[in-house]
Amino acid sequence: MTDTDGATSADPDHAAPPRPPNSGPPPFCVLVGPDHAGKSTVLARLERTSPAWRFLSVDDDRLSPEHALISRLRRAAVTEVAAHPDAWSPEFFTTLVQTAVVHLRDELLRGAGSGRPAVIDSYYYKFLAKCRLAGAPDSPLFAWWRTFPRPQRVIYLDVPPETTWRRSGEGAGLNPLEHYGPRPEWDGFRRYQRDLAKLIRDEIQDLPVTVIEDGGRAEHTATAVREVLTRELG
Repeated sequence: MTDTDGATSADPDHAAPPRPPNSGPPPFCVLVGPDHAGKSTVLARLERTSPAWRFLSVDDDRLSPEHALISRLRRAAVTEVAAHPDAWSPEFFTTLVQTAVVHLRDELLRGAGSGRPAVIDSYYYKFLAKCRLAGAPDSPLFAWWRTFPRPQRVIYLDVPPETTWRRSGEGAGLNPLEHYGPRPEWDGFRRYQRDLAKLIRDEIQDLPVTVIEDGGRAEHTATAVREVLTRELG
């Protein structure tokens, strides 16, 4: 497990001004990693043992019934837009993805008065990387996302492509946003995951980051993540 503190967050000239009590978002951390890194499994384990924290995600099983629209839009982004890149522009794809990004921000801010810290699955970091890999250029939307509240810490699950490829059923469980090429093959998956990891790491480089390397067992990873979150969120 490796901790790094981003230059921006450590620079007093760039420190955010103090906020009055009960203003702004609650304290929060972000859990992010490559595709099939095991984030959902870790979050499920943490949720059972850490009821004091809120867990925010756009996974289908974590959305409330009134937010089922997010599931439909995410499904359309994968099965209708990403699967047919010649029919849709990268900018349209980014616009569709933004619904999930803004939803996570809204859910974070909605809990401002609860006093409960939050753990967010990927926040906007992975979505931005996916948009870039889909061909989207620098966008005013990306600049807006970067104005969203900053987490106290990002926890990055560093899992090698060889492991995530096995977890995907050697490609059987992949979607078009997880590999290069028309079909899920090892080389296209490996290259995509390498580029995805680089873009995510570039995006979070100015934040305090803890890297947790794959330990082979979900309970060990969850324990390591819990230790970091407890230190950061209490």
